[in-house]
Amino acid sequence: MESLVADYGLFLLFLLVAMESAGIPLPGETALVAAGVLAARGDMDVVAVIAVAATAAIVGDNIGYWAGRLGGRRLLQRWGPLERHASRVLPWSERFFERHGGKTIFLGRFVAVLRVTAAWVAGISKMHWWLFFLWNAAGGIVWAVTVGLVAYYAGQAAADAIAHYGLIGGGAILVALAIGAIAFRFVRRRMLGAESEGEAG
Repeated sequence: MESLVADYGLFLLFLLVAMESAGIPLPGETALVAAGVLAARGDMDVVAVIAVAATAAIVGDNIGYWAGRLGGRRLLQRWGPLERHASRVLPWSERFFERHGGKTIFLGRFVAVLRVTAAWVAGISKMHWWLFFLWNAAGGIVWAVTVGLVAYYAGQAAADAIAHYGLIGGGAILVALAIGAIAFRFVRRRMLGAESEGEAG
């Protein structure tokens, strides 16, 4: 098992993150978390894990962007009901990405659904590539560093807690992380809701 992780772990991490970012719903973030925990155990190098995940996120998002830009509209226009829906939604999405595209691409890296779809929508909406690339690179790097390090230190902390305090200590850390994640999502939703209300006003 350790030899498989050493030989193919980074390749598998790159593949899952890149394919998720390109628009295929695969567990890319889960793979990054698992790699971070393995790095905490000494089975992988955390710097390599973060570098591979960030590169894969940037590459995959750019594949999704160009797929959406070059073929997304034709794909939407192949079916009548989908075409009618697209004709109503696309003008709005183009205006939205013109005003908020950068923030959407950056924050989308931390939201499961947007992580899979944002690059395609940006391409279909013809967001300027250089702007997309800058925000995409920033989001991919921050995401990889944040998730990778949290998984790395939480994995090590959980192992240490279990060693010193038993399963209760490890469980307490996992509960604390879960509460932190829920609080982060709540604050983010409140901020996005406030921004939407401001635009409506």
